[in-house]
Amino acid sequence: MSEVKISAATRTEFGKGAARRIRREDKVPGVLYGHGSDPLHLTLPGHDLLMALRTPNVLIALDVDGKSNELAIPKSVQRDPIKGFLEHVDLLLVKRGETVTVEIPVQAEGELAPGGYLLEYVLDALPVEAEATHIPEQVTVSVAGLEAGASIHAKDIKLPSGVKLAVEDDTVVLQVLSAQAEEAPAEGEGDEAAEA
Repeated sequence: MSEVKISAATRTEFGKGAARRIRREDKVPGVLYGHGSDPLHLTLPGHDLLMALRTPNVLIALDVDGKSNELAIPKSVQRDPIKGFLEHVDLLLVKRGETVTVEIPVQAEGELAPGGYLLEYVLDALPVEAEATHIPEQVTVSVAGLEAGASIHAKDIKLPSGVKLAVEDDTVVLQVLSAQAEEAPAEGEGDEAAEA
């Protein structure tokens, strides 16, 4: 798992106006919370944070006001629904050696059996418990040769050492469906509807 260093500053202004001013400076308002401490309101550099968030469950080493090194993982990210820029981020304070529950993306590999089958992701991301500094970026599952009706459960996915499932073993993660073509209306049915 990658660790990204980001410099942040504490902020004392709150509300929509203050948040807009922060965003105009290409920065992002955020909150750091966890371990029973009071929430710490931060201003983070927009570009650095955007690049860091490209990695799921990235571990962020925060340098707050040039003095404290805090480790955090993104818990909630709000983006503008149209332009996609970062509006706000909630960061969860973590410590080395601590176990956290996160969702890691599921990646399928391989070709399904011939016959026009479709692969459905029941879960796009798999909830797991992992040590905060060793969260896997994703899990890869082979779907090679699977046919309609086949499914892959959480217990079937090989997890890295030290990572445990945070869902029931029999939770369906992926399933294979048969592709169904739309039936054409029987001859004459469309004509009768048009005459009515």
